[in-house]
Amino acid sequence: MNLLICTDLDRTLIPNGKSPESPCARALFHQLVAHENISLAYVTGRDQNLVKNAMENYNLPSPNFVISDVGSSIYKIVNNQWLRITDWDQKIQQDWGNFTREKLSTFLIDIKECKLQEKEKQGLSKLSYYISLKYDHKKLLKKIKLRLEEVNIKSNLIWSVDEEKNIGLLDILPKSANKYQAINYLMNKENFTLENTVFAGDSGNDLDVLVSPIKSILVANAHEEIKNIIQKMQLEEAVNYIYIAQGKYLNLNGNYSAGILEGIVYYFPNLIPLLTVKI
Repeated sequence: MNLLICTDLDRTLIPNGKSPESPCARALFHQLVAHENISLAYVTGRDQNLVKNAMENYNLPSPNFVISDVGSSIYKIVNNQWLRITDWDQKIQQDWGNFTREKLSTFLIDIKECKLQEKEKQGLSKLSYYISLKYDHKKLLKKIKLRLEEVNIKSNLIWSVDEEKNIGLLDILPKSANKYQAINYLMNKENFTLENTVFAGDSGNDLDVLVSPIKSILVANAHEEIKNIIQKMQLEEAVNYIYIAQGKYLNLNGNYSAGILEGIVYYFPNLIPLLTVKI
């Protein structure tokens, strides 16, 4: 069976959070995704250059696909060449009409709580801000959403937190652009289904996938706020395809790639023979 493994990077595959990484987990992950019937997609808020930096700095396996900029950019990697899927760009940009990212920012210029992120962290269809955690982000996001609606901009607001820098992150995307919609588009384009696709994440900008019909994994080091949301939805039987890593596989701790592996063998126990690295 062909399998599409989709994973977030920061604090999911990349061990750059506060929790410890199991020493052999990434080696196991490398071994698993090297199998010829497995395709790997990185699904991240990072841009293309930052994904490449992460791959080099953390010795990550080369993916087949990259969904970057929180779902607003999709690439197919062929012979180390990053081929941008421009059909996706055209599809999502319709939500912003004729407005560019720069023009969008002028509509929010008087909202002082929002500080534009660096130019290299912006995207073709992604407008990104820093927001101090001292502000009520739910109230602020509602204000921003209404402001954009006043000028007929259909937007998708993604909130997450950078634990290392202790700062809130806001990504404003076209309404039809998010990680879930991008993965769904990729699945259709590359002939994957819900039966052979799995996703792993840890934070707020993964929530749209975690609560979707896609088989999903929440790593053990995930934000407590996200764990609480998911556990509440599980109790209410509002989500059916979500596994929360517990650290119960191969004596690994369930954090980062260990959690990804734990979730994958939960959904696909037939893959256990591929994980033969001695630990």
